[in-house]
Amino acid sequence: MNILLIGSGGREHALAWKIAQSPMVQSLCCAPGNGGMADIAENVDLDTGSHADVIEFCQEKHIDLVVVGPEAPLVDGLADALTIAGIAVFGPQKTAAQLEGSKGFTKDICARYGIPTAAYGRFADAEAAKAYVKEQGAPIVVKADGLAAGKGVIIAQTELQATQAIDDMFAGAFGEAGVEVVVEEFLEGEEASFFALSDGTTVLPLATAQDHKAVGDGDTGPNTGGMGAYSPAPVMTDEMVEQVMREIVEPTAQAMRDLGCPYKGVFFAGLMITSTGPKLIEYNCRFGDPECQVLMMRLKSDIVPLLKACAEGTLAQQGVEWHAQSALTVVLAAKGYPGSYKKGSDIRNIAPAEATGTQVFHAGTKVEGGRIIATGGRVLNVTALGTTVTEAQAKAYSAIDVIDWPEGFCRSDIGWRAVAREKISS
Repeated sequence: MNILLIGSGGREHALAWKIAQSPMVQSLCCAPGNGGMADIAENVDLDTGSHADVIEFCQEKHIDLVVVGPEAPLVDGLADALTIAGIAVFGPQKTAAQLEGSKGFTKDICARYGIPTAAYGRFADAEAAKAYVKEQGAPIVVKADGLAAGKGVIIAQTELQATQAIDDMFAGAFGEAGVEVVVEEFLEGEEASFFALSDGTTVLPLATAQDHKAVGDGDTGPNTGGMGAYSPAPVMTDEMVEQVMREIVEPTAQAMRDLGCPYKGVFFAGLMITSTGPKLIEYNCRFGDPECQVLMMRLKSDIVPLLKACAEGTLAQQGVEWHAQSALTVVLAAKGYPGSYKKGSDIRNIAPAEATGTQVFHAGTKVEGGRIIATGGRVLNVTALGTTVTEAQAKAYSAIDVIDWPEGFCRSDIGWRAVAREKISS
């Protein structure tokens, strides 16, 4: 098979790394790719925002399957355009991708199908949203309705913080994402990520993970796109996974069918495990970043038949196997992230770091004159396997000590919840 992978982040490097291992793959192109993906695929200069350009490339290169990594092209309808052109694609079409593209859309689905989630209100003007905040009280959560690169969610501890967040969103702090806002109940519990594949009819559960959104140790500071993750998530027991499938994911898949837009791709359910059971925080219509990195490390099965089956509607014929080990990834980010940061610094000793037994997935990098150059906020994902999360954590941080990048930083406590559980049980 000839495969085109859309994207340039750590998620896409992890997908490319796993796809390249498949004996089914004849060629793998990445658009635009990054400094790490060039070792396992051909990075191509392609305007992925132009559906016509992507289709023309696929036709010229005889691409058999397009794998769309990030959410924006899906919300923009790339999967629709490829399907009309007769090109197989992994990823939901535009209407189904609204599960991520519009938080209000998803909340309305939950209300209609009895899917457990936080109580909420949708608002197109600031004064009505503020009145709802005053009625409900704080803490309360304010969300930009649309795509905001993981940063459009404000957990307000006071009513004043909530009203300020509402004003900021309607003033354009998150661009078009803030044209409408969702204000919802603050949920208490432990967050977890759950992933499942769907071909529009069959839903196949995959695995669980936990992300670390906050920039600082102890989950302090502003939220980011993710500073690290581990898999599996201990809070997601077999019984909890069955409950999530039964009460959340399968009803969502049914809702999409009822709306006439069967969901084909990966369901990424962000969950809060509360004292009364799991509740949906949000859906994403693509693999998480950095959750994808730990999932690909643990995935024993060939990923290509799974991706192909989602596109072709044959997922019922597939199964999935996982390595028994735990995986953990630590994000190395540019100093200043998630605020302003400098680009262009050199990163050294990545190969020696990988020689310790870890995998370094690139995110914001490029190769220039044989050097690895930092080009983004989240730059590297140092990922390790271990018999326990504690062991995987130790391996990842040992590899980070080898990498020479003074302009970067990372959290020092990725995996802390699981490590604490392991100490108690040992």
